[in-house]
Amino acid sequence: MQLIPSMDLRGGKCVRLLRGDFNAETRYDATPHEVMQRYRELGASWLHIVDLDGARDGQLGNRQIIRTLGTQTAMKLQVGGGIRSLATIDDLLAAGVDRIVLGSAAVESPDEVRQWFARFGADRLCLAIDVRLVEGGDPQVFTRGWTEGTAATLWQIVEQYSGAGLKHVLCTDIERDGALVGPNLALYAEAVGRHPDIQWQASGGVRDAADLAALAQLGLAAAISGKALLEERIPRAALAPYLQG
Repeated sequence: MQLIPSMDLRGGKCVRLLRGDFNAETRYDATPHEVMQRYRELGASWLHIVDLDGARDGQLGNRQIIRTLGTQTAMKLQVGGGIRSLATIDDLLAAGVDRIVLGSAAVESPDEVRQWFARFGADRLCLAIDVRLVEGGDPQVFTRGWTEGTAATLWQIVEQYSGAGLKHVLCTDIERDGALVGPNLALYAEAVGRHPDIQWQASGGVRDAADLAALAQLGLAAAISGKALLEERIPRAALAPYLQG
């Protein structure tokens, strides 16, 4: 399993939200470039970037920063947040982004997104499916920067792309995101069990090396971590096994 550091951008700054609440923001002094440099020095080969302004408003608010970060070649970039058009995908890929993360568009416009899979290939696209567990344990999907609930479940969205060559899915348990309470192991175990052919990325709740070990044991392809890494809560030596490759 690979650990992918996460960088959330809002108004040009590195921030973290608590459980997706835009009114519960922690802002960090380090610039996006400085944060990227820190993760590169740790040995990370991928960086996950979320444009929070784009996720909520539907238009990338931090596009220029992302384009600047894309000019370096030491790390691969996986970028999401408000990417809902073919033109935006073309622009970001041309700017050096390696993989595009599709959230709201994947839920709201599946026919169009399936065409994007045919055009760009499964390695260049990742579905971001953000969920809250509702009564009965079903993972209900939320969109628009986690502000709008849908009637769909995680499993239903994945099934919609069963014939499109879907390879990468990033699943976030919203209630755990930024809360440092541990990842939802039961959710990810079910995800891997239902769709072992998908390279699942787990996001939300990672707080220590034990969490990373537990996720790796489930057979996940990657774990996304933001707050724990930004605040240097996990010793460098404990991160090393998950930062290679």
